[in-house]
Amino acid sequence: MRHWSKRGGRLGFEAAENSLSPFHAFPHSMTSPATSASASGSDSKNSHRFTHISTAPPDPILGLGEAFNADPNPAKMNLSVGVYQDSDGKTPILASVKAAEAKLLVDEKSKGYLSIDGLASYRSDVASMVFGESLDHGRLGVLQTPGGTGAVRLAADFLADQMSPIRVWMSTPTWANHQSIFNAAGLATENYRYLTADKTRFDFAAMCEDLRTKTTPGDAVLLHACCHNPTGIDPTPDQWKGIAEVFAERRLMPVIDFAYQGFGEGIDEDTVGVRAMLAAVDEAFVCTSFSKNFGLYSERVGAMIVVAATPTEASAAHSQLKRLVRCNYSNPPRHGGAIVATILADAELTAQWRGEVDEMRNRITRLRGDFVSRMKTSGVDRDFTFLLDQKGMFSYSGLSPMQVDELRYNHGIYIVGSGRINVAGMSENRMDHLCSAVATVLKG
Repeated sequence: MRHWSKRGGRLGFEAAENSLSPFHAFPHSMTSPATSASASGSDSKNSHRFTHISTAPPDPILGLGEAFNADPNPAKMNLSVGVYQDSDGKTPILASVKAAEAKLLVDEKSKGYLSIDGLASYRSDVASMVFGESLDHGRLGVLQTPGGTGAVRLAADFLADQMSPIRVWMSTPTWANHQSIFNAAGLATENYRYLTADKTRFDFAAMCEDLRTKTTPGDAVLLHACCHNPTGIDPTPDQWKGIAEVFAERRLMPVIDFAYQGFGEGIDEDTVGVRAMLAAVDEAFVCTSFSKNFGLYSERVGAMIVVAATPTEASAAHSQLKRLVRCNYSNPPRHGGAIVATILADAELTAQWRGEVDEMRNRITRLRGDFVSRMKTSGVDRDFTFLLDQKGMFSYSGLSPMQVDELRYNHGIYIVGSGRINVAGMSENRMDHLCSAVATVLKG
């Protein structure tokens, strides 16, 4: 196995050396562009540094939420953004979370800064939730991050800072933001096959073939621990073992996005992929999120775990990750992590929380089954039973971009352009409306 580099902030130093821009101070012998323009009598509008900046396109997922909020259609449904919704279309606060917040209101003594790597009790809880007793926790470096997205970005920054040059492989398809995150860190990305040609099943053979024949030893590979986003299609436990064998054979670095623990088969059951991988390789990054399973979407609470071969290497990697955090967001917010730690420190609250996660997961499964059942009797010539094997919040519907647009503009139903449907946004009260609209679109 390769060892962690000790290059420190080499890339950051070089970037600083070569980053002279109009926003830096100008030497006394030079005149700034603004001063020069003013002296020459140029139109002041032309001297504005932001004049050339164009408007960025809306985010492919969050932008739909903005469009949905502006839509006056009373029958509208938002099945785009990945949040759990109840039958009334609201994102509820879990009862265990409210109880923990009430406890924090009484017991909390300070709003002081957390350490760079976050709340110690929270970090310990995260390690236990993901790994249990499957490996020595001394091999782990755990950092609390602003959500799962922050965790993925921190992993990307570390790869760029300590292991560059390195390529990052990701599945086709993957979460819309994955490529942007790694590219923003300056990393090159490639894709491996994930689905069969009809986009309804996992193509284990194709994935393994791509990883064996297209990667270079030392490359990083992004994996979804469970509830693959956007497809909901996961490997079986035996397939996870086979994938892990390929990683060991090719000496690939796993970067595992674990955003939906508990929404696939269960809190403990959903760790099967992570643990199979770490039984075969010594090093990995695991990026976790508690937005979904604790309903803490707006609190931005996640964690980035680096797994090393030895405690000494874990400590070195952890120190470099802290350095990267310090020059980014400095330290994480307290409240979300404190909620998680409070729940997991109390046996009664933990049991209540696990029950709420089970309830959300089982309801999503029922909604997926109800949709498939009603589509069978809708009169369309399409079989949606393949959705029943998908897990988690999302289903890959197979709807085309044109059909997605028709759903939005003619029926007020918002889903992502890839055809990804947020099953957790469906409603028992409005399933007829949804199925009728989908049937209408399919019939043309």
